[in-house]
Amino acid sequence: MTVPHVPEEEPLGSELPAARRRRGSVPAVFGTGAAVGVLGGMIGLGGAEFRLPLLIGLFGFAALHAVIVNKAMSLAVVLTALPARLVAVPYAALAPHWPVAVNLLGGSLAGAWAGASWATRMRARTLYAVLAALLVLMAAALVATHLGGAPAAPVPSGPLLVVAGLVAGFGIGVVAAIMGVAGGELLIPTIVLLYGVDIKLAGSLSLAVSLPTMLVAFARYSRDRAFVVLRGHGRFVLTMTAGSVAGSLGGALLLGVVPDLVLVPALAAILLVSAVKVWRHEAAPRPR
Repeated sequence: MTVPHVPEEEPLGSELPAARRRRGSVPAVFGTGAAVGVLGGMIGLGGAEFRLPLLIGLFGFAALHAVIVNKAMSLAVVLTALPARLVAVPYAALAPHWPVAVNLLGGSLAGAWAGASWATRMRARTLYAVLAALLVLMAAALVATHLGGAPAAPVPSGPLLVVAGLVAGFGIGVVAAIMGVAGGELLIPTIVLLYGVDIKLAGSLSLAVSLPTMLVAFARYSRDRAFVVLRGHGRFVLTMTAGSVAGSLGGALLLGVVPDLVLVPALAAILLVSAVKVWRHEAAPRPR
């Protein structure tokens, strides 16, 4: 029988003691989750990209554990957001576009499994570097999606479009699994640019793709012993999840209040600063 792999550099007890104490503060954890949710909700996202660096830098989770905790919270936020999106964009409007979701899922499910497998096998130093690079990618995607101007012409339908969808889906599944995010910041522009779908419909379709993709990544992570981090920090996870959901709903009400020309560059800058902090995290002294 194959023993599940856990990187030697990230034992389950490797979190910083001071960070562990901060995790016990329910108001702080809930407030942090709510703040992240508001930021994400204001641009129509769940905010997992902003939550990941906080789990590492503020709350002291090791990289792999932060990814798994982030994935659990992202799953809860998506489950909450999907019914609300179906109210805003009814099923009848989405039904003609289900082939888009199926095409992307063909790649994203495989990508999610592969990404989660790679994450559990990476050395901690490598995983921090990968997460930092992906935060930069998310910043670029955020700016391109919201300030990028008119979308390009979609790929003509046929075998080429199917192959392009599978490849794009695989890449998005890998990124979403490694970061523990839903992947909406990559899925939405892909759906708009590749298939020529309206951005409002693309937001709902992205959730339909994200949910099964996240479940596959979650199933892969559950095979690894590092998954016990959820049981060890159950109160923390539940508290921050509740804050994230509440913040996302509040942020959705503020959608459009702050102009994109102000909000998007500010959020992209936050992601870039977070990328630097995550990159440097491995250099921080560790307790012995």
